[in-house]
Amino acid sequence: MVFWSFPPTSKQLKFTLSGVVAGVTLIAAGAYLSFSNIAPQQARAKARKDYIKARLKQLVQD
Repeated sequence: MVFWSFPPTSKQLKFTLSGVVAGVTLIAAGAYLSFSNIAPQQARAKARKDYIKARLKQLVQD
């Protein structure tokens, strides 16, 4: 398997490395925001579930 026909220049390596660093940074920021906002999302889901359960109980009892 041949990786390159010729070795990359220092400029190409810098661009590749900066692209990888930017990608890792974006993934890390997304993961942080995802985990920091999970509690409000869980609270909304629980409230929705409780409302549906109460509404179904009310409909069944009527």
